[in-house]
Amino acid sequence: MKYIYHSSKVKSFCMIPDFQSIMLPILEILSDGNEHGLQEFKEKISIRYNMTEEEKNALLPKVNQTIITNRISWARIYLKKAGLIDSPSRGISKISEKGREILRSKPATINIAFLKKLPGFQDWLNTSRSGKAKSNVFENEETIDEKTPEELLDYSFSQLKEELTRELSEKIRLCSPSFFENLVVDLLLKMGYGGSKQEAGQVLGKRGDGGIDGIIKEDRLGLDAIYIQAKRWENIVPVSAVRDFAGSLLSKKARKGIFITTSGYPKSAYEFVQSIDRTVVLIDGLQLAEFMIENNVGVFVKNIYEVKKIDSDYFDEI
Repeated sequence: MKYIYHSSKVKSFCMIPDFQSIMLPILEILSDGNEHGLQEFKEKISIRYNMTEEEKNALLPKVNQTIITNRISWARIYLKKAGLIDSPSRGISKISEKGREILRSKPATINIAFLKKLPGFQDWLNTSRSGKAKSNVFENEETIDEKTPEELLDYSFSQLKEELTRELSEKIRLCSPSFFENLVVDLLLKMGYGGSKQEAGQVLGKRGDGGIDGIIKEDRLGLDAIYIQAKRWENIVPVSAVRDFAGSLLSKKARKGIFITTSGYPKSAYEFVQSIDRTVVLIDGLQLAEFMIENNVGVFVKNIYEVKKIDSDYFDEI
């Protein structure tokens, strides 16, 4: 038995400090007058905040970099722009005389509000925003102050995707039964199931076969079959319907089935499929919309943004 439940939940790592909280600890680490690298900061700050190994290795969703490394990097950038630290070489930091002076004043914290009081920092901050201080992204100073640019980009992307998922889910609910069945065929083909459009198009639209709407090939070679139930329902799918579908799989001696609906399932339905000796995948309306977005079914790419970084290897010969 195998239980599959698709979910888009994002795990929260509460012990990872935001990049402003890291500013003062970085300056304190540098107070010994020695040069320190990113890995040293990561280890010492992880110990200071009692971070677990999982939190130390947690990655940004859309950027191949750990969250803590990203936040340390941006904290160092802000401290450097404020003149509190220097970078004698790539990836290396050292406290400046101005930084020592700040430490001697024993600040309770160092954050953007604190740095804004230092000469020159506000000018850099305004310049780095490229005149966009009045745009929607920067309307909430608290939001931008707590997040690094990569986190803001990822947050905005997630918000847009979440809204698109909701809109798409509502759109699916309003389509006709025949259009919904065709949509399911298009999605399954895009996900790599079935053979040709003509072959896959024959799997749905059948009625009265023990709760099974059709059968589709698991792959283009047809090495295994997957039984499909596709229901455009408004209300929550009762667990009895899921039981009927599982019973149909048993009568057909089938091992795999997918139940797709425009609505949702009760907890008892997930508990039931977990208890049976069959692989049954339950896909609700929101998950269906997520799969459509991932596989470009019923959506199109509006904009593409490229995030580029310095190619350090290119400058190695300089």
